[in-house]
Amino acid sequence: MATVGVLSVAALVTAVGGTYRAFSYVAAVLIVSVVVGASVERGRREFDLSPYVGLGAGLLATFLAGLTTIWYFWTPGSGEFTYVFGVPSATLSYLVFIWILPLLGAIYYAVLFPEIGSDDVVDDIMAEARDAQSERRYPLTPSDGSTGGDD
Repeated sequence: MATVGVLSVAALVTAVGGTYRAFSYVAAVLIVSVVVGASVERGRREFDLSPYVGLGAGLLATFLAGLTTIWYFWTPGSGEFTYVFGVPSATLSYLVFIWILPLLGAIYYAVLFPEIGSDDVVDDIMAEARDAQSERRYPLTPSDGSTGGDD
């Protein structure tokens, strides 16, 4: 999470400095680090990046390629654009690299690991969560064991 903090400060500094190209790259790395960090954030002994390295690297590569292509084709103040398939090149690169390729990557992972959302996996996760909650005392729960409510 320290990486997310450092990248957030870097994004603020680049935005205040008016270096928008640098800001876009820092923001892309920040987005990917938040996605990967949220995916692997568990207990200290369970911190394992290995399942997410390919996903994070692929997402980062598509974002950086997309931003590089956008900045290459974008010329401020110009009224003439190069069109591909009836769309300006910068817009097409945005659609392809920032939206379509990450979406295809998500579909690929869903096909590759179909059992992640299966009923058995979800039931196991819910059972573990119920066991963990039943072993602890939470501050706003009734002390007499009743669930409360007016029903």
